[in-house]
Amino acid sequence: MIRIVTIDREFGSGAGDIARKLAGRLGWKLWDELLTAEIARLMNCDSSTVEEREERLDPLGRKLLKAFLRGGFEGADTHRFLMVDADCIRDAAETVVRTAATEGNCVIVGRGSAYYLQEDPSAFHVFIYAPLEDKVLRLKAEGYSEKEAYRLAETVDRDRSAYIKKYFEVNWPAACHFYHLMINSAMGEDIVVGIIVDSVARQNALYRH
Repeated sequence: MIRIVTIDREFGSGAGDIARKLAGRLGWKLWDELLTAEIARLMNCDSSTVEEREERLDPLGRKLLKAFLRGGFEGADTHRFLMVDADCIRDAAETVVRTAATEGNCVIVGRGSAYYLQEDPSAFHVFIYAPLEDKVLRLKAEGYSEKEAYRLAETVDRDRSAYIKKYFEVNWPAACHFYHLMINSAMGEDIVVGIIVDSVARQNALYRH
């Protein structure tokens, strides 16, 4: 039986709102901001610190400084700095995602969840995308300038792709490997939610036969 839906997404596709509506329709727990908060709790840092760094690689300057510090001394401040990096956030994210999956009846947004749970038969993996212009319009409605919306629509997904490539050795979004359903959010959030709910119900009907 399907007890978990993972939502991977392009930035600006509206996947966060879709996941929230989906969790409401199913009566399941939503792991999105909550996931970030739990990662931060495990790492003993602020959620904003995790949010700035999750699903992206460390910048070159940070990598060089980490290498320098690791080759030097191991003081308390050094340890705290090294703790909040891409490797540690990835490890914490896996812990939270697997714990959430064990509890079941949940919708998990991004953070590599589709890849951590690829072998879990109770997980249904969805990828949400949208045309560039739709993403830009959505980001502008959230308060970004048009220039910034275009920049974010391109750079955030590029960062996510590099992150997935490093940690899971696949080309994002890796449709042929991980996703049961890929859907264009331009058709409308409620329609997308309905399609996912119907797909999960049909999948569960197969399990019952």
